[in-house]
Amino acid sequence: MSEKRTVYLDNNATTMVDPEVVKAMLPYFTEYYGNASSMHDLAIEPARAVAEARHKIAEYVGAEYDSEIIFTSCATESDSTAIYSAIECNPEKREIITTPVEHPAILRVLDHLEEDRGYKITKLHVDSKGRLDLDEYKKALNSNVALVTCMWANNETGNIYPVTEMAHLAHEQGIMFHSDGVQAMGKVDMDLKSTDIDMLSFSGHKLHAPKGIGVFYLKRSCRFRPFLRGGHQESGRRAGTENVPYIVGLGKACELSGQHVGYMRSEIKRLRDRLEQGILAKVPDCFVTGDPDNRSANTSNIAFQFVEGEGILLKLNEYGICASSGSACTSGSLDPSHVMKAMGIPFTAAHGTIRFSLSRFTTEADIDYTVEKVPEIIAELRSFSPYWRKDGSGGSESFDPNYGQGKGAEFKK
Repeated sequence: MSEKRTVYLDNNATTMVDPEVVKAMLPYFTEYYGNASSMHDLAIEPARAVAEARHKIAEYVGAEYDSEIIFTSCATESDSTAIYSAIECNPEKREIITTPVEHPAILRVLDHLEEDRGYKITKLHVDSKGRLDLDEYKKALNSNVALVTCMWANNETGNIYPVTEMAHLAHEQGIMFHSDGVQAMGKVDMDLKSTDIDMLSFSGHKLHAPKGIGVFYLKRSCRFRPFLRGGHQESGRRAGTENVPYIVGLGKACELSGQHVGYMRSEIKRLRDRLEQGILAKVPDCFVTGDPDNRSANTSNIAFQFVEGEGILLKLNEYGICASSGSACTSGSLDPSHVMKAMGIPFTAAHGTIRFSLSRFTTEADIDYTVEKVPEIIAELRSFSPYWRKDGSGGSESFDPNYGQGKGAEFKK
């Protein structure tokens, strides 16, 4: 029996750790294992390595000062740090502006602030392609807003948002601005010192560093209150012993990512387009979601009508293809992604969205294999679908509007 092939197209969820990153980390597990904050000789090399990594990351994001880089455990921690710092610095302001397509690391914190602490959370609308209306944003800005938080690039569609312009508009009214930059790293031009972005979050495991290390960028001029209090680490801004091996790994990953930006924008974009064109040509009743003219080069979110995302993922997995679905199955009730809901993606398609996300390690053979298998999978699943005519012709005219009234009501919109 031949070994199962693996095609990894789930890089927006996590990436493999680059072997060069692993190599850079290894000495700090064994040879240079001292605490970087200690006063003895065994702390010298770890402290130097942390400083070097901080400098590499500052250069990578275009920070003005190395000290603007604060190490955290992950982007979720960095997001919470930004939100709670902003409201503590502005206790008299009781409103936060965001979008409905943010990552749950943002939305669930804001839900808590709204439900338990009485904050007004204004969520800007997006259109069918996931785009924001800046006129609506300008009207929402007011003196009671403590923070605007908007992701730089969307994790499901790849949409890139105008955060530099939004930050400038916020600053004109004295409002702090934060961006979740997790999916933007290595995919967009970033020069934070030339922007009004006060705070930015990202994590290592989305750019070929390990899980468990993140960054919180804090512009030197921005007021700040720590989220984790305790020791003096990170100049008193984030307590906890420095995770030296992972910090070193993230520094190396940022260095390598900077070297591959051109490749991501050209070759990976070409492979993504090849994937999309191949699938759209062979599979009827499917379409690409998001803004086709303004999205990250590695991300493709395809909606397959009249099938369920979980079924597609299970079949893809049988062929060794790793991808993601925006919907989540809970207690037998299928709920479309909040991003698809916000975009108004039709019910018959919102359940069948699949995100394929590439990396610099993705090959043309990976793409061609996926394009070969996806049409077979969709055809097989549609043959069992009550939404799809048994002759395989499909289309919106085959949708039964009464389906969901009796048995199978969990599929009703």
